[in-house]
Amino acid sequence: MPDQSFRTNIPEIDPTEIEDTRTAIADEHRSFLEKVMVRSGFADLYDTRDFTEVVYRVMRDLMTTEASDRVAAELHTEAVPTDEKALQFEVADLWKDTNPIVGFLSRVRPPWQGPGIFKIDSDRFLFRVANEGGKPGTVDREQAVKAVFSATKDELSEERIQEIASWLPDYVRQLWEQA
Repeated sequence: MPDQSFRTNIPEIDPTEIEDTRTAIADEHRSFLEKVMVRSGFADLYDTRDFTEVVYRVMRDLMTTEASDRVAAELHTEAVPTDEKALQFEVADLWKDTNPIVGFLSRVRPPWQGPGIFKIDSDRFLFRVANEGGKPGTVDREQAVKAVFSATKDELSEERIQEIASWLPDYVRQLWEQA
């Protein structure tokens, strides 16, 4: 019978009493993508990478090409140490757009900031990130953006951090400063 218990002499184990021999890895020893993954709640590095690329794309849309190039110049650490070829790249590679057409257009058009027909405000920034980033429903949008911001700030000089902040719209700038 399926509901019948065969081994009734096994003691119940309280999961809070089990010792975990694993040690938590300190943030300063995590790679860039691992930091984003842990802080955001993504389940794997591929989703983390894809989401980070989208956040970076929207950030670049707000900036001049020169400002974007200055940021890229400082992002030259390994994104994650791995033998897996699909994840072997630098953080600067995440900053550059993987779509060659979008990458070209972002270099020749003016920033989407200031007066104009199409402006990226905080709502549009977060809307684009959520829709283009393929974020699972279990991941909080603002928390994931802050995770990318926090890991990015770990890689940049104070001057670059301030420069990026100057390009961000009001609420997104607050997320940047909180990260």
